Amino acid sequence: MALNDTPGLADKDPHEHPREMRNNSQTLDPALDQARLELVSLLDRLTAGCEGSIETCVPGVFVHRIMNPGGPKPGIQTPALALIAQGTKRIMVGDDVYVYDPMHYLVSSVDLPVIGQVTVASETEPYLGMRLDLDVEEITSLIQDQRLPPVTQSDATRGVYVNRLGNSMLDAVLRLLRLIDTPDDVPILAPLVKREILYRLLMNGSGARLRQIALQDSQTQRIAKAILLLRQNFDQPLRVEDIARDVHMSVSSLHHHFKAVTAMSPLQYQKQLRLQEARRLMLLDIADAATAAHRVGYESASQFSREYSRLFGAPPLRDTRRWRDAAATGA
Repeated sequence: MALNDTPGLADKDPHEHPREMRNNSQTLDPALDQARLELVSLLDRLTAGCEGSIETCVPGVFVHRIMNPGGPKPGIQTPALALIAQGTKRIMVGDDVYVYDPMHYLVSSVDLPVIGQVTVASETEPYLGMRLDLDVEEITSLIQDQRLPPVTQSDATRGVYVNRLGNSMLDAVLRLLRLIDTPDDVPILAPLVKREILYRLLMNGSGARLRQIALQDSQTQRIAKAILLLRQNFDQPLRVEDIARDVHMSVSSLHHHFKAVTAMSPLQYQKQLRLQEARRLMLLDIADAATAAHRVGYESASQFSREYSRLFGAPPLRDTRRWRDAAATGA
């Protein structure tokens, strides 16, 4: 289960205390607050009668409504922009915790194993949000436009960040979502509005981080290639030397920059991929615990059970039974 609906903190260091971020969002610009209320109304209407994520007629745009969020859920955060109109959410990337709310948006630039949780939601005031998938080719096309103002370049840094929401960004997002009501306009107008949103992302706050994913031979782009190799071969023995060679980095440089971007080592990243795939296989009744462990690359069943329990909070059998019981009761 991808957590792209998880996206956003203000333009702050991810290690800062989440409470500081929420306090900073208490002073509202009247125009911004009015636009946010429109976003609440729009998403409430688009998701009426639903629970979860809905794919819209605008390619790459999803809307979300969650009334009963439950506990933390591991997943893969793919490159995306995410906004919250109502409610609060947090994600954990390695040991870093990011909290975002209606005054902040989240941006992810690479695939990251995360643990996400909607922390503020109810039946009377559901969590309402949206996600826009980010296309690296579209980012590359935009940064190659010579008319794009220059920004300070940055080295490889976290592949996820939270930034404070401004009027120009929210206005563009609202125009994109309004196109859902006029599907005939989508083919022509949606690409234009998406390009504007990408421009806002690149020019606002930590936008230099997003540029790095599209810059040829940047450290972040090399780490993105390493992540792709890990995702394609997660069930195979990890050979960091081979990955480093394939992305033209030394082993020490790969370790350093990989952790800078993902907040974890390549081995930790692979472990989360394996455990999440094993869980998927078991929840879909494709495999029992022993078979799932073997299929994702574990040689030791006891090691698999220990690491599974550490990530998901329960041994494999109890965890899958809990999820099936919840699905059967509609919880």
